[in-house]
Amino acid sequence: MRIIIVRHGEPNYDNDCLTPLGHKQAEAAALRLLDEGIEAVYSSPLGRAKETAGYTARRLDLPDVEELDFMRELRWGSKDGNPIFEDGHPWSISDKMAETGIDLRDENWPENEYYNNNIVTKNVKFVEEETDKWLETLGYKREGLYYRNQRKNNDQYTVALFCHGGSSSAMIGHILNQTFPYVCATQHADFTGITILRFSKVPGSLCAPSLEIACDARHIKGVTL
Repeated sequence: MRIIIVRHGEPNYDNDCLTPLGHKQAEAAALRLLDEGIEAVYSSPLGRAKETAGYTARRLDLPDVEELDFMRELRWGSKDGNPIFEDGHPWSISDKMAETGIDLRDENWPENEYYNNNIVTKNVKFVEEETDKWLETLGYKREGLYYRNQRKNNDQYTVALFCHGGSSSAMIGHILNQTFPYVCATQHADFTGITILRFSKVPGSLCAPSLEIACDARHIKGVTL
């Protein structure tokens, strides 16, 4: 199985929709994805992600886009109202952690000074838990650090998921056993940036999913209004 994770196009955050340039980026992404063998399209329930997903679904003549509520963008900020660094913005925190020499790979990151009063830790945990529930519906059950293929045949199955920078970082980090701060620091997806995760096709196998491509946004090079 392959999961193609796509960030939404350039957004109008106030209206939760795509800008005119975002629509062009979404169309470019749809053209880029035509030959990936996508059989199902999923999306965050937020407008900017759904609009981006719609371009690919229509190109592939896949009328149904299934919403995954848990993949809406993460929320961050102070748990108790007391000020926290950069209002808890995960990407700013990752940069600060690297600058001050804090190990971005530390599994106890939710307890450090930048996250222990940040609501994003709860949101990341929720995405991680719901990711495993979703993957099990696709035929892959988590066992410890890896995933057991419970599918009945070895046919390749490819799905596309349109979502956001934060929620995708939480999902990718969990699947690949990398911390959320580390993924935020090392994978910066441009608008409609594409990341592909590949799971073993062999029924019954226990596998570590592989990263086929990360943050590929070459399809929007030169895309302008």
